[in-house]
Amino acid sequence: MNDAHHLRAWLALTSALAAALAALPVRAESDQGGPRRPLWELGVGAAAVQLPDYVGADVSHHYRLPLPFFVYRGQWLRADREGARAVLIDTPDWALNLSAHASAPVRNHDNPARLGMADLPATLELGPKLSASVWKAADGSARLDASLPLRAVIGLKRGAPVLGTVLTPTLNLDLPRWSSGWNLGLQVGPKWGSQRLHGHFYGVSAVDATASRPTYTARSGYAGWQAVAAVSQRFDRTWVGAFVRHERLEGAAFADSPLVRQRQAVSAGVAVVWVLARSDEEARSDD
Repeated sequence: MNDAHHLRAWLALTSALAAALAALPVRAESDQGGPRRPLWELGVGAAAVQLPDYVGADVSHHYRLPLPFFVYRGQWLRADREGARAVLIDTPDWALNLSAHASAPVRNHDNPARLGMADLPATLELGPKLSASVWKAADGSARLDASLPLRAVIGLKRGAPVLGTVLTPTLNLDLPRWSSGWNLGLQVGPKWGSQRLHGHFYGVSAVDATASRPTYTARSGYAGWQAVAAVSQRFDRTWVGAFVRHERLEGAAFADSPLVRQRQAVSAGVAVVWVLARSDEEARSDD
């Protein structure tokens, strides 16, 4: 694997872990403005994550990797446990952001189902996300939010086109004082994808067909559902987090693809971060 491929893989994996750990933002603030933290923080960490090659694959890989840590709590640009995003509208009850997500590459010589096919590049997802508050406990001990992200999926390789679009509405239950200082977040929701995106992951062309892998044309539509649980705790200059994600493909538009070897997938990861530097200036914090 060349240096550029190593870099793309590392960036995608760190983004995938950070996004999974951040998928469930724990909002501990009150309606009066919430706690204040440094405007920016910079640190380093270590992470371990187990990821399937793609949802439906029967091959997973375990990765250990360094984890860069950067938080910026600006008014219009933010980078925190909800991911990097541009804040277009932010009110106590709803928000509109431009958000990003990423996925890891797949090297097909490590995956028997895709043996002989082209590698799948790491991807970057960009698009708007509308979030709304559904319910809040009066004492701030729980919060239920709904979010509607619609993102374009871009392959991270030279000359890669837009691979399609994905829609992932979710419900997020946040319990910021769950147990002994630990925050707990629970997320669940379905997924839909475009025909081009499903074809990228699950289609089989005539060139790639074999006796055990017939040609297959994927359709757009329902892409299964996922549920995520995440825990985290902040100890002044140390942050600890972990997540587990379960995905199922029953009823998915591409469930009968020969590249779908199983109809469920489990991902998990843990991370520890040490904050090395932070600003004197403070800003309202959602984490």
